[in-house]
Amino acid sequence: MSPANQKSILTELKHKLIAINPLKLLEGSQKELNLNLSKFPKLLEKSFPDISKAYRDVDFDFHIVNQIIASHFYHQGLFDLGDCLINEAGEPEAAAQRSHFLELHQILEAMRIKNIEPALKWVSTNREKLVQNGSNLELKLHQLQFVEILKRGNRADALSYAKTHLVFFASSHLKEFQKLIVCIIWIGKLESCPHSELFTPIHWEKLTEELTRDFCNFICQSLQSPLSVAIVAGIEGLPTLLKLANVMAAKKQEWQALKQLPVPVELGKEFQFHSIFVCPVSRDQGSEENPPMLLPCLHVLCKQSIMKLSKGSSRAFKCPYCPAEASAVQCRQLYF
Repeated sequence: MSPANQKSILTELKHKLIAINPLKLLEGSQKELNLNLSKFPKLLEKSFPDISKAYRDVDFDFHIVNQIIASHFYHQGLFDLGDCLINEAGEPEAAAQRSHFLELHQILEAMRIKNIEPALKWVSTNREKLVQNGSNLELKLHQLQFVEILKRGNRADALSYAKTHLVFFASSHLKEFQKLIVCIIWIGKLESCPHSELFTPIHWEKLTEELTRDFCNFICQSLQSPLSVAIVAGIEGLPTLLKLANVMAAKKQEWQALKQLPVPVELGKEFQFHSIFVCPVSRDQGSEENPPMLLPCLHVLCKQSIMKLSKGSSRAFKCPYCPAEASAVQCRQLYF
């Protein structure tokens, strides 16, 4: 290439660079970048507020806190963590619920592999109280086992199991019993059975959840651990607390000096608990001798009112608030 051509190319390149003006482009993009960076701290603060502003200096009883945390670990089946905590914190009384939750998780572990024997053993041991609470876990467990036998296609085994375990429920749960017996006819073509919904796997999941609820109810424990409920409720109420703290700071009012919140913190219905129950029929306050009882229709009366309505459990009675009928044995005690 001749020197003249090289000079021509360089001149053309120079003109193009001048036309593009890369320095101005860089300055423009840099300006835009700086503008966005200046907005980033505010955006970050808005997306991730400083939650320490909502903190209040509260005296904690660490003895109770340790018990709550240990109970949470046992509730979740984390027994090694729970044991480690109570040993290091010196809280041996926190292990009071360990054996109960250990039994529960052993039952649930067996249920995951479709082994109902541990669950049946627990139900059988506590049958009287479970029946008083209106639980029909025993029937549902046998129903699941019966369905598994039907799936294996052995009619003789199904009939034998029905005679041994299901016949006792024929009088009290006739419809359920009839459905199960009809299914025997459809062995080999269960997909065409009019009660094919009995063979869906979801029944195992539902019964596992029901068993967990009944077990926790039986040992007077909530289904969710108090620690998890407190944390979730705190997260839900945190935006309101942060807003309140900021408003008070702007008005130069002392957040830490508040003895009670000036505005209510709205939480979902799942966080609404009542420590006192007043029977809508008798107007009596619930007590250990006269506890609140849940009717099958989900209305709640005190035990004495139910006894009066059912003439001492001798007959079925109509709910005072809806057309549904119930018997005293179907009513389950509620724990607040």
